[in-house]
Amino acid sequence: MKPDIKDREYMYRLIIGQLFYDGHQQIAVTLANTLGCSAPAPPPSDKLYRLVTIAKQFVEDPDYKAEEKSTPMQFETVSTGLDLEYDADVQPVSPEPSQYETIYLTVHKAPCRAAAFNSDGSLVATGSADCSIKIMDVERILAREKEHREMNENGPDAHHPVIRTLYDHVDDVNTVLFHPRDAILISGSNDKTVKLFDFSKTAVKRAMKTLSEVYPVRALSCHPGGEFLLVATDHPTVRLYNIETAQAYASANPDDQHRESVTDVHYSENARLYVTASKDGDVKIWDGVSNRCVETFKRAHDGSAICSAKFTKNGKYLLTSGMDSIVKLWELSTNRCLIVYTGAGATGAQDYATSASFNHNEDYVLFPDEKSGSMCSWDARNSDRKRLLALGHTSACRTFVHSPSMPAFMTGSDDHRARFWYRKPATTDN
Repeated sequence: MKPDIKDREYMYRLIIGQLFYDGHQQIAVTLANTLGCSAPAPPPSDKLYRLVTIAKQFVEDPDYKAEEKSTPMQFETVSTGLDLEYDADVQPVSPEPSQYETIYLTVHKAPCRAAAFNSDGSLVATGSADCSIKIMDVERILAREKEHREMNENGPDAHHPVIRTLYDHVDDVNTVLFHPRDAILISGSNDKTVKLFDFSKTAVKRAMKTLSEVYPVRALSCHPGGEFLLVATDHPTVRLYNIETAQAYASANPDDQHRESVTDVHYSENARLYVTASKDGDVKIWDGVSNRCVETFKRAHDGSAICSAKFTKNGKYLLTSGMDSIVKLWELSTNRCLIVYTGAGATGAQDYATSASFNHNEDYVLFPDEKSGSMCSWDARNSDRKRLLALGHTSACRTFVHSPSMPAFMTGSDDHRARFWYRKPATTDN
């Protein structure tokens, strides 16, 4: 049977994707333009190489059979989230971030600098320079929207989303984090403390435990098992705390450490690795058991300070953002940059550090553009730029976090406001 024209096009796309994957970008672009495959360009993928490897076992050539055993077929395995090995050509199924709308707004008394969802997306918290933390019930936010309630309604409200307001810091709250298993909110502040709040008690305002640091706290990440906490401060060394005993650990090898303060820290979902980002421009991968640095991406953003670093759900890739307003996707098996998401900083480098993030199913990469006040987004698999979303803040967006479970995200700004964005389900009019 003759091969279909579409099969031939698919073969060409695999060749172009393999060239991109192997670092031959210029050849790939030239070939894509020649063959008319340039819009959109195939994403980087080693699918062709793996198909050839598998095909070797069916070839009669003894030279092939004498080589080492081929890679076992794993196409039946479906992993969650982004996986360029198997889904490089998959089209996004979730709504574009440009379709989200603000459905709830809460106001702090000072700039909003921190935000976080809990693991199932049912709660979201914001932290402010006014030293306070608010915890909101996402279901109540959606209920208000469903009932067409006013965004800033005064007086008693059965659906008021703010379920807790916590006060125990004496300086700016820089980072907030939900414990993965217990009803505990963890926060870090310029007051050089990490606070743990038990928000299961309705009257709680003060922390049940305080960890004292020597420098302002910038970022936190909790071990998926809930026993350990990574703390990044205005210092090159990351501390690992046993939450129960409050005992702190650090890597014993000075060569493992960053040269400047750490800006972000993040555990992989299986806790085998964690990542740190620093003002020194490097990104470091650490062994989650031995607490030793196992890989360093030097000058990951051409020397610019790194703002954020986060693993994908399957732990195969790393998403980083830098003060150069560029977002990059790194493949950990080859320790190299696979995709660069550009266009967010068309007017130059940014003034404030902001995180990049995937949406809930890793179809899209999102990153706030400081100069335009808009949310940029790209197709995660091929870096195809999507439409901008005007965020509506009157000052710089200083924090951004996407829900892990639905098309929703929270932004916080120097205008004192935190906005909850959501993609409303499509309704059919009769």
